Amino acid sequence: MTNPGKPFSQSCENNKNPILQILRQVFTQPITVWEIGSGSGQHACYFAEQLPHIIWQPTDKAEYLPGIQLWLNEANLNNLMPPLQLDINQSDWPCQAVDGVFTANTLHIISLAEVETLFKRMAVLLSPAAKVCIYGPFNYQGSFTSDSNQRFDQWLKDRDPLSGIRDFEYICKLANAIGLELQYDHSMPANNRLLVFQSFGN
Repeated sequence: MTNPGKPFSQSCENNKNPILQILRQVFTQPITVWEIGSGSGQHACYFAEQLPHIIWQPTDKAEYLPGIQLWLNEANLNNLMPPLQLDINQSDWPCQAVDGVFTANTLHIISLAEVETLFKRMAVLLSPAAKVCIYGPFNYQGSFTSDSNQRFDQWLKDRDPLSGIRDFEYICKLANAIGLELQYDHSMPANNRLLVFQSFGN
């Protein structure tokens, strides 16, 4: 029976299957994928169920963990780990090495300084063959890709002046600086993208 107290994101329901089609191509080996900013927990449960060869590790700030746990309790999957508290700004992350990273709709929510911190943390933790998938809206050559993204960016900035849709070129620059190379830039529904990076070391 569905728990009515679970958090729910309609956007997660809308984009989970298109994202899954890409993740199937990226995470082909039995590794642990760390999800940065698991939010409601819907993605974690769906991807863990559909990718049984993957160990999925949800993470988020402390206030989101109880809601994520409600989804995990119902999913009851052996390859879905209990959610871990992770704030991008904390100096010690709860892991030693990371083979895979997935994050959705996070870079435009956090500040640009936190985006840069995220890449600095990954520089220390990513294994030589790591793969990183980043989903969300991006600007290209300083321009919005749609009127709806421009309106969304204004809504974000009204809510938090430090947030906003990030430039694709700048994200690639941050990635390259820590040894990640862009493999694919996938067009996704609702004017979103899914960027796939891989370590130079592979």
